[in-house]
Order: sequence, then C-alpha cells, then structure tokens
Amino acid sequence: MKDFRNLQVWQKAHKVVLDVYKCTKHFPSEEIYGMTRQMRTAASSVPINIAEGCGRGSDADLRRFLQMAMGSTSELEYQLQLSCELQYLSPSIYAPLNENVVEVKKMLSGLMKKLRSNH
Repeated sequence: MKDFRNLQVWQKAHKVVLDVYKCTKHFPSEEIYGMTRQMRTAASSVPINIAEGCGRGSDADLRRFLQMAMGSTSELEYQLQLSCELQYLSPSIYAPLNENVVEVKKMLSGLMKKLRSNH
C-alpha cells in the first residue's frame, strides 16, 4: 500500500480539483446539475482513483485505477474547452487550468509507464 499523498501526480490533481470547484462557483445557476456537477465529478475522480489505486494490493490494480483517472482527465479537458466556448470560463482562467490538466495526464502516463516497466 502506497501513501497517495506522497505522489506528485496526486498533489497536482488535487490542486486541479480545488481550481475547478473555485471556477465553477461562478457558472450560471441553471448549470448547477449540468456542467458544474459534471466538471466537479470528473475533476475529483482523478485524485480519487489515484488514492484508491494506491490502497489496493498490487501495481496491476494501481495501473487500472490510473487508467480510470486518465479517462477522467480527458473528460475534464473537453468540459473545460466547452465551458470556455460557452463563455462560462474566460480564456485567462481556461488556459492555465487546461495546462494543469494536460500536465496531470502526462504525469499519469509516466507513472503508468514506470509501473509497466517494473512489472
């Protein structure tokens, strides 16, 4: 069992969740059960899956949960783009947040690659 809090990818993903919660607070009220909820769910799914994978007994389990986290980052990436195009997010908020999501994807990919090579 690994302590997920020690993983840089978890720390970065957790920061993304906090940023998503902060920026979606200003979305239109009619989106509370739509885009706001979907983005928050996708964002929080990333560190949740990392944490759950670390709590499992094997690197194979961890890889499987990292793959789920990767799917959630792709989902969030699209939701951020859509939110920007709908003008719920300004480009100045969208750009750095999206860069952070892309960075999390790269970190997840690197960790999955490392786990595969250790196997």
